[in-house]
Amino acid sequence: MTRNDHNGNAVDISKEIVYKIEVAANRYDLLCLEGISEALRAYLGISKAPRYSIKNHVQKLHKIIVKKETQEVRPHVVACVLRNVSFDLKNYNSFIDLQDKLHNNICRKRTLASMGTHDLDKFASDAPITYEARKPEDIVFQALKQKESMNACKLFEVFKTDMKMKKFTPILEPFERYPVFYDRTGQVLSLPPIINSEATKITLDTKNVFIEITGTDLVKTKVCLAVLAC
Repeated sequence: MTRNDHNGNAVDISKEIVYKIEVAANRYDLLCLEGISEALRAYLGISKAPRYSIKNHVQKLHKIIVKKETQEVRPHVVACVLRNVSFDLKNYNSFIDLQDKLHNNICRKRTLASMGTHDLDKFASDAPITYEARKPEDIVFQALKQKESMNACKLFEVFKTDMKMKKFTPILEPFERYPVFYDRTGQVLSLPPIINSEATKITLDTKNVFIEITGTDLVKTKVCLAVLAC
């Protein structure tokens, strides 16, 4: 049996060596190729395990104002900014895929934690972001991959016919108010744990990434933030 390589040449895959790696339940850093690569390099002595630090080199730190109403529905929020990122198609897809794996794993289908990633340069970030809880009919925005703006009530009706998204709407439906992120102009950034805004989506051209993670378990939100940022 053969397949074509990147140059279009036929390769006999019966002679290929395939390695299987079992990932321990507590090693969320190994859910992406980059994490596996770093771990193997350290294990083989090629390089030391990387150590990451937070650089507060900007003139002022970004702030998130958390409204008390969020305590009733999704109380915990952590966030960070990644600056001077260089995306190509491969690492961009890996970045998105890692979020999906974390959502399905440590986040327990987004119930314990969920993450939103945004292009920092696409919204007004020069003033505090607010994390609020509002009635669904009052939350109006164009959700990711939607063609028009709508309130959360109508959006949930659309998602009830979506094979992927209909699994997540029950997380919020029991509550009178839904959590939502706004910038200083009132633009919606995301409706966690359901969907991000189309307006702030990251692309291959994104250079600065704002990551927000909300949840009902503070420890798991912090773990997800650390893994995703690294």
